Amino acid sequence: MGVFENKIALVTGAASGIGKALVEQLARERARVMATDINEVMLAANTGVLNKGEKRVQTLRLDVTDYDAFEKTIDDTISREGRLDYIFNNAGIGIGGEFRDVSIDHCRQVLDVNLNGVLYGSFLAYRQMVKQGFGHIVNMASIEGLVPFPGGLSYVASKFAVMGLSQAMWVEGTDLGVKVSSVCPGYVDTPIFDVSPVVNMDREKLAQAGLIWKRLGVTPEKCARIILKGVARNKPIITVTALARVVWWLARISPTFQMNFARKDFAKWRGKVRLTG
Repeated sequence: MGVFENKIALVTGAASGIGKALVEQLARERARVMATDINEVMLAANTGVLNKGEKRVQTLRLDVTDYDAFEKTIDDTISREGRLDYIFNNAGIGIGGEFRDVSIDHCRQVLDVNLNGVLYGSFLAYRQMVKQGFGHIVNMASIEGLVPFPGGLSYVASKFAVMGLSQAMWVEGTDLGVKVSSVCPGYVDTPIFDVSPVVNMDREKLAQAGLIWKRLGVTPEKCARIILKGVARNKPIITVTALARVVWWLARISPTFQMNFARKDFAKWRGKVRLTG
């Protein structure tokens, strides 16, 4: 694409999934990438292969819920590189389960990573980019930030909040030189679905309930290419997968219709996946 060559990019949640694919694609585009993740061992193992030739990827452990650590990471990047062109606030977690079954600690954990982690990265990068007069903030939302889905309400809440944050930043920041994009994937074949806790639900049957999403999903590598293509075009909202675009289109035409459709679909499999009660 050319637009990313020699640009300075910071990626959170870079040890696996979409984050890892973004780092790989950015490196291919000859960007200089700071790859961060809370899992330092996996991060080093997955990104080390990219530095066999020209070293364009640096790795650093970062807990995105730690504001001070996030601030230091961005400050160190700017001190070393002189600027920050892109930040990809990608780190995220999920916890499956009906709202009546999950604990408040589950909800706090999801919101801390998915919302506060994005808020901290956006807040710190935004201030630097305003000073520079340029920069692009890319926040990972979800189709669940555009359309309400059952079985993970704290995740939905976090992603709706990310959408609101991103769009409000776009309104304020555009005339200051700061670009903002929010990414809304449908199903992407990442480890998050395998490693996320599931409360009072049968994981295997839950996966079967969402089979149509999986069949029409994409790989992390394809997702990363779509994201970077959208970023290069400065798209405020980047949807990934055709099914996600169709569902969002239906929700915009009639939010109530979409909500009732989701409710009826949930009613079909609720009794099958629920373990007790």
